[in-house]
Amino acid sequence: MCGIFGLIVKPQAKIPSTNIKGIIKRIAILSESRGKDSSGIAFRNKIDQKIHIIKGDIPIHELLQTNEYEKELSSAVLAFEQGKGFSAFGHARLVTNGSQLQEVNNQPVIKDDIIVIHNGIIVNADELWLKHDTLHREYSIDTEIIPAVLRSELKKDSDILSCLNKTFLEIQGTFSIAAMFNDLNQFLLVTNNGSLYFMTDNKSYLIFASEKYFLSELIKDENFKAFPINIGEVIKIQSNSGLIVHLESMETLHFNLYDEANNIETSLRTTPFSTEKHLLDNKFSKNEVVIDPSVYINRLNEKHLISLLEYNIDAIRYLKRCTRCLLPETFPFIEYDQKGECNYCKNHSHKHKTKGIDELKNIVEPYRKNNNKPNCIVPFSGGRDSTYSLHIVKNELKLNPIAFTYDWGMVTDLARRNIARVCGKLGVENIIVSADIRWKRENIKKNVSAWLKNPSLGMIPLFMAGDKFFFFYCNQVKKQTGIDLNIWGINDLENTDFKTGFAGLPPKFNKKRIYSLSIINQLKLFGFVSRNFIKSPGYINQSIFDSLGSFAARYIAPKKDYYHLFDYYKWDENEINDLISNEYHWETAIDTKSTWRIGDGTASFYNYIYYTVAGFSENDTFRSNQIREGMLDRETALKLCEEDNIPRYETLRWYLEIIGLDFKNVIKKVNEIPKLYSK
Repeated sequence: MCGIFGLIVKPQAKIPSTNIKGIIKRIAILSESRGKDSSGIAFRNKIDQKIHIIKGDIPIHELLQTNEYEKELSSAVLAFEQGKGFSAFGHARLVTNGSQLQEVNNQPVIKDDIIVIHNGIIVNADELWLKHDTLHREYSIDTEIIPAVLRSELKKDSDILSCLNKTFLEIQGTFSIAAMFNDLNQFLLVTNNGSLYFMTDNKSYLIFASEKYFLSELIKDENFKAFPINIGEVIKIQSNSGLIVHLESMETLHFNLYDEANNIETSLRTTPFSTEKHLLDNKFSKNEVVIDPSVYINRLNEKHLISLLEYNIDAIRYLKRCTRCLLPETFPFIEYDQKGECNYCKNHSHKHKTKGIDELKNIVEPYRKNNNKPNCIVPFSGGRDSTYSLHIVKNELKLNPIAFTYDWGMVTDLARRNIARVCGKLGVENIIVSADIRWKRENIKKNVSAWLKNPSLGMIPLFMAGDKFFFFYCNQVKKQTGIDLNIWGINDLENTDFKTGFAGLPPKFNKKRIYSLSIINQLKLFGFVSRNFIKSPGYINQSIFDSLGSFAARYIAPKKDYYHLFDYYKWDENEINDLISNEYHWETAIDTKSTWRIGDGTASFYNYIYYTVAGFSENDTFRSNQIREGMLDRETALKLCEEDNIPRYETLRWYLEIIGLDFKNVIKKVNEIPKLYSK
């Protein structure tokens, strides 16, 4: 879930020190797209026999401007100029677990004389600490378990590969790590999902990073011209494999994890290095990046807050509803005929008479590559449909996919852990583009605050505008990887015409895609938004260009080599739930039985508003579409809807907490909005 990078240069290599400085800075900046919550870098310095670690709750580009960085970089370069070699590696962090305000949770992680940087999530860290009860846990971060178990094994066995096998065989989730040892001349790179690349001339240097694109860009840098030509191209470390590098000779050993035939003794011991930490402090912001509602929410102590949530089921049950589906009379532009059937049902055409998986196989055939390189991008939010899509693309279509995730600040920790489970088990590389999460959350706060001053149901989609850059960055990743094909898990059952309906746009039946919007309707939507901006000037804030860019990315930007899995493969809720539960051991949310929308922190808030004010939510439209497709009977769908619409306290509390709004005040204001039905 983060960006890791590093540079090793052999002692007495003929590379100017100024170019070394330029390269380490450039690869650090490139890696920042993976995470901006915190950062760190380590230099191995043979002059004072120390590994100097600089880290703090600031993005990497700010770390590079500090006096501490300049001092330790200059000292490490001086050691290189004296013929002692150069070794540095760093981390750009997207917080998953462990607050970035506690320095021990920021990387590099130091444990038992091993310094580790880790991209990924260990989903069974808690269980491993219980299993290895003689080991001492000091931090919250999941990465700590890796050096703890590895050092424990190294104390018992001098065979590094045997120790690595024993360590990583226990770990579930995703890991791409780099490790430096205080007492060994060996440097370790290892991954279980292939999110690790390197380039080298096999003689004098090695550079590694989380993405091939970062290294491809580095080759174009002026500073790289001083480096000897690398052997071949950028090399991918395949899933469940790794590389051991001798820091003095630059000899490398490629190995496969879990292969007992390989072994290497820890005969390369060196005079032990000590570690010295240089901690940086973010002077401008102390906002903790909280990602898991279960971390701090205690229902027993918060009954007074839970009691604020309305669930007006008795009044809502009296709403007139379509006799075929569940859509109520408060639904925008709804009309009923003499039989009580609504216009949405009457204009529905079956979506799930799919074209068949064989047709999709024929479509993707020209995109296949014979060199085992990635040939498909699967946008991967961590939701159930994108999980199922990745599974089918890998196992049925037999493609070699890259999972792409855009983290805009509302991806929950639960979703991130499920992403790690799936990518780790499938051995699929996961490219993550991380937004400036603090900035994105501040934008949401400003827009929610403006909305509360003049509530309009048609303006609610503005809360989610920031995530629509998923489309933009997917195209960027296509260009960076050279992959044309992308297969999405977008599901037509999720069509929610009411969101634009509340903005005055009548439904367009039989549209090609659920997010399609005609030019006329785009103009109408702009007019509606502009009028609301005038009524509530708070909308005119720093987020306005972000929102406009999101609109363009979703509705205007062209989409090429772009397919939806469920146009060709029948969507089956029971089949999907069975797969994610039994095959990938998915975690589910603590505040709902549903597996839908549990990885999106915003959904619980906007659905609470829709249900409280209008008497229905996305759940009603989803279940209604299932009825129309013959997947559910009306009675079952209604029962599920009432259950799905129960307010999700933990996620609501988390959402308002992380964007900086008071739960009590916000919920009271929402509850005061005039209902579209009678209580």
